[in-house]
Amino acid sequence: MKITRRNFILGGVSSAVLAASTLGFNKISAKKDNSKTTDNFENIAGEILGASSSLAHKLREGNFPEPTIFTKKDVVIIGGGISGLAAGYQFSKAGFKNFTLLDLEKEAGGNSASGKNEVSAYPWGAHYVPFLTEESVLVKKLFEDLGVITGYKNGLPIYNEFYICADPDERLFMYGRWWEGLVPAAAIGGEEEKQFQHFFALMENYKKQKGRDGKKVFAIPLDKSSQDKKWLELDEISMTSWMKQLGFTSESLAWYIDYCCRDDFGTTAKETSAWAGIHYFAARCGKAANSDSQDVLTWPEGNAWLAKKLAEPIKDNILTKALAYKVNKKKNGVEIDYFDVEKNISVRISAKAVLIATPRFVASRLISSKNQISAENFSYAPWAVANITLDKMPEGRGSALAWDNVVFKSEMLGYVVATHQTPQMNPTKTVITYYWPLTHLSPAEARKEAFSRPIKEWQKIILGELFKIHPELKGAVKHLDMWLWGHAMIRPTLGFIWGKDRKAALKQQAPIFFAHSDMSGISIFEEAYTRGAEVAGEVLSFVNSKNKNAS
Repeated sequence: MKITRRNFILGGVSSAVLAASTLGFNKISAKKDNSKTTDNFENIAGEILGASSSLAHKLREGNFPEPTIFTKKDVVIIGGGISGLAAGYQFSKAGFKNFTLLDLEKEAGGNSASGKNEVSAYPWGAHYVPFLTEESVLVKKLFEDLGVITGYKNGLPIYNEFYICADPDERLFMYGRWWEGLVPAAAIGGEEEKQFQHFFALMENYKKQKGRDGKKVFAIPLDKSSQDKKWLELDEISMTSWMKQLGFTSESLAWYIDYCCRDDFGTTAKETSAWAGIHYFAARCGKAANSDSQDVLTWPEGNAWLAKKLAEPIKDNILTKALAYKVNKKKNGVEIDYFDVEKNISVRISAKAVLIATPRFVASRLISSKNQISAENFSYAPWAVANITLDKMPEGRGSALAWDNVVFKSEMLGYVVATHQTPQMNPTKTVITYYWPLTHLSPAEARKEAFSRPIKEWQKIILGELFKIHPELKGAVKHLDMWLWGHAMIRPTLGFIWGKDRKAALKQQAPIFFAHSDMSGISIFEEAYTRGAEVAGEVLSFVNSKNKNAS
C-alpha cells in the first residue's frame, strides 16, 4: 500500500502494514570525517561547477574598464532566470523586439540550470512544477502555449502525459529498507498515526479556507492570498512553534515538516515562517482532468526544459557572458553598463527602461548610490547539488526505484532519477541528482564552508551517503560533479513574506523596474514566471507611453 498524504486524508493507514526492522539510519553530519572510508574515491572523475560566482563578485570589487562601445535599446532586461525570460517571452508575444537581455552565464536559465551527458539530461536546480492552481493564470496560459496543457475537460486542464511524473513517484528509505511514499510509514502507529491524520486533514481544510476579504487564505501566486490579519500573523512565528502550539508532538511528523521546508525553501522548520510552511501544503490545490492532484510535472533536465522554451523565441535578444554592473537613472531614461566577459570590454546601453530580474542583493549593487535600494533582511539559502552517473540502476530492499528517493533523517534530501521520465526497456545506466540544502550552519558560514571544500571531499561525503543506502552501487559510479549555489533561493524567514522589506521591494519606480521570485518570498516557478510576465506588461505600458509622448 502506498503511504501518501492522500491516503492519510482519505482513510488512514492500517498499523498492520507498518511493521519494520529496527535497523536505524544514522544522520549525516557535514563535519563528519569521511576520510576513513574503505572505498577508493580517487579514481572517480568529476569537478565543481556552478554559477559564475567569481565574476559576479566583481560587482563588489568594481574596477571595470570604462565603456568603449555605446548603443541604444528601448528596454534592457538584466538577468536570465525565469523572471527575466518570462519578461522577454511576453515582449516577444506582444511583438516588441527592441530589447536586450543580459545574462552573466553562458546559458540563460538561472537556478533552472541543467546538464547533459551520453546517458541523460539532468537538472542542476529546480526540477518540477505542481499542477497549477486557479490563480496561476499567466503560467496556465504559458503551459497552453507550450503544449504542457493540451486541452480541458469539465473545466479541468488535461496535462500532456509525457510531462506528468511517471509512477512510482516517491519512496522513503527508513529502518534499512525502502517504503512507498514519503510519509514515514515505518514509524507510524497509534498516536503518531493520529497526528499525521490530523495534520493532513487540517491542511485540506486550509485549502478551502477564505479570509474576511473573501480571498483564499493560501494562494499561488501568494500575493493573491487573503490579507486577513488573523492569517498574516502566522508569518511572525516559526513553523516549529506553530506545530507545538497545536499539540503536534510526533517526532516523525516533525522530521517530515522539516524535510518539506528544507526541500522547498532551503530553510529549517525552526527558521521558516508558519505562514510559508502551511502555504507549502495548503496552497497546492491544482487539479487535472487526467491525473491525481498530488502529481507533478517534470522533465529529465528539470525546469531547464521550461527555461529553454522561454528562451527560444528571444534567442536573438539574449547576450550571455554579459555582466551588468551599473544602472544609472537619467533625465530621459536609464544607462546600463555591462562587462563583455569574452571581449574584456565594457558596453553602455542607453534605454527608455530597464527591468532588473536579479536577486535583490545583486540589484542593490547595480543601482547607483543616489537611487540605492536595500537588500537588508533578504536572506538566501546555499545549496549543494551532485549529479552522479551510474552504469547500474539503484536497487534496494522494499519499494521499487522511484523518481524521488528520500532518506529519513538525513541532512541531504535524497535524489531524483533523471532517466525516470525517459521511455526505455530495462535501462542499465542512469544519472541521479542529489540535493543538499546547507542548513547545518548559518547561510554565510555554509557558503564559506561549501566553496572551500575540494571536489574529492565532496565526493567522499556524497558517496558515503549513497553507499549507505545503496551498497550495490560500489564500483558503478562513473562520474560525480558538484554544483554549488551560494544564493540558491530566498528564505521565507519569520516576518519576511508580509513584512516591510518585501513590501518596499514591490514598489516599482520607472524607468527602473524589478522582477524576481525573491519579491514573493518563496522561490517557485509560478512566482518567478508571474513576476516577470506581470512586470513586462508594466514596462511595455511605460515605454509605449514615452513613445507616444515623443511623437
